[in-house]
Amino acid sequence: MTILPAIDLKDGKAVRLSKGLMDSAKIYSDEPWQVAKRFEELGSEWLHLVDLNGAFAGEPKNLEQIKQIRKHCNLKLELGGGIRDEETIKMYLELGVDRLILGSVAVKDPQFVKDMAAKYPIVVGIDAIDGMVAVEGWAEVSDMRATDLAKEFANAGVEAIICTDVSRDGMMTGVNVDFTVEIAKASGVETIASGGLKDMTDIYALIEAGCDGTIVGKAFYEGTLDLEKAFKVANG
Repeated sequence: MTILPAIDLKDGKAVRLSKGLMDSAKIYSDEPWQVAKRFEELGSEWLHLVDLNGAFAGEPKNLEQIKQIRKHCNLKLELGGGIRDEETIKMYLELGVDRLILGSVAVKDPQFVKDMAAKYPIVVGIDAIDGMVAVEGWAEVSDMRATDLAKEFANAGVEAIICTDVSRDGMMTGVNVDFTVEIAKASGVETIASGGLKDMTDIYALIEAGCDGTIVGKAFYEGTLDLEKAFKVANG
């Protein structure tokens, strides 16, 4: 199982939110690249990056920090937040980002995502509140079921689906394993769990359920998860 430690960027700083609420942001570092370097030292292969300002603005907003992270570490980078067009995808790939996450646009224009996945390394982000898809930085809830959206990308060539249970995100109440398994079954695509991971109990539960990966955020920052141990367990 792949563990992807996360850095959420807001106003140039590494932060974590609770339930996706921007005014809940807790700052963990003024130098996000130093956090990325730490993840690399602990044994990570990937880094999950979110441009929070970009997610709300619909365009890149933390470019300088992303460039610094790319410059200072050798991690594979996946990045989401405000990516709405092909020009932005190409720009990020040229910067050295390894794959891009398309979220809100996957609901509004699934064909665009399929077209992009045919040409570029694309991951679909499905964020849900009570099983319904949330969009625009989780500020809106659509009338589409998360599993139906997952089915839409079953044979679309996307590299993975990241499914987030928004109600658990940043709350460290335990990851929603069942939701992750449902999305994986609906899509047949590599599925990465996100939201609520607290400690090694979650890591073991995800491995037991056969999950492909998980994103680790607040559990690392708050010290409830031994990330080095988690990597060793996940890598078998």
